[in-house]
Amino acid sequence: MKRFGLTVSTILLVLFCSGAVTAKETESKNEKDKEDQSALVYKYLNIFSETLKRAKTDYVEDVSEDKLIEYAINGMLSSLDPHSSYLDAATFKDMREQTSGEFGGLGIEVTMDNGWIKIISPIDDTPAFKAGLQAGDYITHIDGTTVLGETLTQAVDKMRGPLNSKVKLTIRRKNKEPFDVTLTRDNIKIQSVKSEEKDSSVGYIRISSFSDTTTNDVKKAIEKIQKNISEDDLFGYILDLRNNPGGLLDQAVSVADLFLEEGEIVSTRPRRDEEMQRYSATKGDITKNKPVVVLINEGSASAAEIVAGALQDHKRAVVVGMRSFGKGSVQTVIPITGFGAIRLTTARYYTPSGRSIQAKGIEPDIKIPPGHVEYYALRSDDFAEATLPNALAKQDENDSSKNKTLKEKKKQKSKEKEPDPFDEKPAEENKIEDYQLDRAIDIVKAMGIYQARQE
Repeated sequence: MKRFGLTVSTILLVLFCSGAVTAKETESKNEKDKEDQSALVYKYLNIFSETLKRAKTDYVEDVSEDKLIEYAINGMLSSLDPHSSYLDAATFKDMREQTSGEFGGLGIEVTMDNGWIKIISPIDDTPAFKAGLQAGDYITHIDGTTVLGETLTQAVDKMRGPLNSKVKLTIRRKNKEPFDVTLTRDNIKIQSVKSEEKDSSVGYIRISSFSDTTTNDVKKAIEKIQKNISEDDLFGYILDLRNNPGGLLDQAVSVADLFLEEGEIVSTRPRRDEEMQRYSATKGDITKNKPVVVLINEGSASAAEIVAGALQDHKRAVVVGMRSFGKGSVQTVIPITGFGAIRLTTARYYTPSGRSIQAKGIEPDIKIPPGHVEYYALRSDDFAEATLPNALAKQDENDSSKNKTLKEKKKQKSKEKEPDPFDEKPAEENKIEDYQLDRAIDIVKAMGIYQARQE
């Protein structure tokens, strides 16, 4: 059959030849692009070499080559996102001590924000906690010297020092004049888990961070509560993760596993799909399916968000408080023999339902603000992962919870005089009611009563 003077076989031959030429051209173009990219890399390496030489010979003060290279590596990594960095040998050692549960310093988890040091959360019962430092505070000066222009590592090094020595921090808090606070450095021994019985009917477990003993400590806490309160009298448990900056992934997974019978706890998704990892629960709920309320706030980050998100998605717990920080990225620490380590963001966290935590956080089922006016000067919208420079982007836009409860209480509390955490008053006068915890206790009791009536 002929059409327009060409046979069908001729047309197919022309198309085949055309396709072959296109594929060949594409392959050739790809090879050329690779060659061009390699040439560009070598040019930049030459620029780096020249910059290193100039900094060594012409900078106003003498700086060693190893320090210059360390600064360059850290600059490259910290430009990627707020959580990637280079750890020199001393910093790497400090980090390992911190995750093992004991280290020296002030007791604050910090990050860098627009050149300033921002507090993610103070750690319970540390000098920073006792001085009244809060999540969202900025540290602008250390011993009278500005932190602007310094790296996070340099600023942290300045805050560390000999035990019992003092350091003065200048704090900037929203809607307040800058103020100074002098802290005494201490050997920070983190008791990551505390527990007690509330009203002889509710088990309260506070996790301040996830270190390598956290899961065992939570087990012991629950066993103690079960020993002190009979099963008939125990309404349920409160898991307090407020101002918990995170910690070890395996501990977050194993803590969530304590409350779950089955199902996924969290997944980590790197750039390559085939490297995705899923962590699942094993059979056995240590609480015997008693009601659980999880408390979170804007200082709850990373591992704390994993636990809250897993229990929320499995409908195993009611999450109350305020939206969490939104640090949903995974950092892999890669030791470098003879030096320090590289901390590199390698994946994102996803809850069992597929929600990305990154830059979004965990929205509580019941939104409960703190019961004192200091909170309203902060608001978690001004302090969250999403506000940090170079923060990784959100992965989806499905979460649009707009719970607007407790407006009347908000208006009423906003009229009260703001207490000064640095005011020299007797401890009893400075005591502030924990409004969120009180409401959590009410919720657990209500859930326990409802559950008992269904049996």
